[in-house]
Amino acid sequence: MNFEIDYISAKGGFFSASLHRKVTFRLVAPSMYTHASHTFPVLLMNDGQDYTNMHLEKILTAAFNDKKISPFVYVGIEANENRIQEYGTSISADFKGRGSKAHDYAKFIVEEFIPFLQKEYKISTNNEDWVYAGMSLGGLSAMDIVLNHSHKFGKVGVFSGSFWWRNKAYIKNDKADRSRLILEVIKNSRFASHLKFWFQCGSEDEKADRNGNGIIDAIDDTQEVIKELKLKGYKAPKAISYVEISGGKHDLHTWSQAFPKFIRWAFGK
Repeated sequence: MNFEIDYISAKGGFFSASLHRKVTFRLVAPSMYTHASHTFPVLLMNDGQDYTNMHLEKILTAAFNDKKISPFVYVGIEANENRIQEYGTSISADFKGRGSKAHDYAKFIVEEFIPFLQKEYKISTNNEDWVYAGMSLGGLSAMDIVLNHSHKFGKVGVFSGSFWWRNKAYIKNDKADRSRLILEVIKNSRFASHLKFWFQCGSEDEKADRNGNGIIDAIDDTQEVIKELKLKGYKAPKAISYVEISGGKHDLHTWSQAFPKFIRWAFGK
């Protein structure tokens, strides 16, 4: 009987000393992985528990069969009830104390999980082959970790990033609004000429417009992040890409729609 394997998938757990818990992850690789003598680029993703609801099986299978996309391995890290504390910015928890374990999560990713993957799987040790992605608060986490550990990554993708994360409550008419923690993360990070950034927002990501400028906060905050990156020395479109989806919302359906475009950006030949 003749048959073809579309992809290879494995799900397992890794005990993290930094987080004091078992972290569940899913690895998906193209069919050529088994017999390959070389290593593969990696798409590392927060909120891997959304794999099924984002239809990533279908999206990854299509990508693996697309000759215009370089073969890569997907690794989705599942969050649990600690998500609101483990995701965030390493520099500080937010003004409500959320993100108190973000530093520990970053340590888990960089010092434990990446070395584990590189040892156990056919995964590249070249930092520029590593792409980190996340949605919402998971996107903020990915952005923070990449900026603080740029020697470990080449690209980062953020879908509807929670860039509103701040160290104090918003003060009306505060035009600079430097309390958003990601702006300080960018400012304090070291410029890395190889890094590339991809951002996605939906025109209906939310309805809030705290400064009354006619632009929803999700888009406003993302544009402020892009502005801060440009001040740091990153240039668009070479290092910065922005996709805005008309009618897009802050949900898995919208992010699933954007995911194929993101993969083409990250691994397109």
